[in-house]
Amino acid sequence: MDKVYPSAAQALHGIVKNDQLIAVGGFGLCGIPEALIAALRDSGVKGLSVISNNAGVDGFGLGQLLATRQIRKMIASYVGENKEFERQYLAGELELEFTPQGTLAERLRAGGAGIPAFFTKTGYGTIVAEGKETREFGGAHYIMERSLVPDVALVKAWKADTTGNLIYRRTARNFNPNVASAGRITVAEVEEVVEKGALDPDAIHTPGIFVHRIVVNAHPEKRIEQRTTRPSR
Repeated sequence: MDKVYPSAAQALHGIVKNDQLIAVGGFGLCGIPEALIAALRDSGVKGLSVISNNAGVDGFGLGQLLATRQIRKMIASYVGENKEFERQYLAGELELEFTPQGTLAERLRAGGAGIPAFFTKTGYGTIVAEGKETREFGGAHYIMERSLVPDVALVKAWKADTTGNLIYRRTARNFNPNVASAGRITVAEVEEVVEKGALDPDAIHTPGIFVHRIVVNAHPEKRIEQRTTRPSR
């Protein structure tokens, strides 16, 4: 089954709606599905709850959806680098479910594995544990975290075949595999599509069974969040 769509807008057509829970892959600006985020912005859907490690930067990545006020709530582990995020949160205009980074990754992984909840030491005795069930195992205290199963998951991969098998490239893998497996519907933005059977099975990171739609963005912008250089000698 060919899962390739001709544009990001068409790949999202009919599956994104107001008030959905949406997960977006990436870490900072590395490995973000930038064409799909722009298409989501242009779709005009609102009231979104968005799961992502962070919320991009002002004017790029998820920062575009904050600028257009399409995000109602963020479920994230890092909220720096974005002045509009800060402004909306401090003004009470944006909800935030702050989640430790490893816990966020595990909540997504658990969602993809069909595990409804799990226990972790991380956050016990802090505001992260407020309102959550706690238990003691072997003399240590744990809090219960629920898994995440987004209505739509948007991921960025390097290469795909037409049936949706994905390969990520280096650090751009980051949260993308967990996001891809957790989504009820997963859309992948890739730089290259090859024919079925062209990928080495041992090289595949996300099996096509988790991916429903694919769009090609052959020349992504690939911004660097904070460029650090040294003087030339």
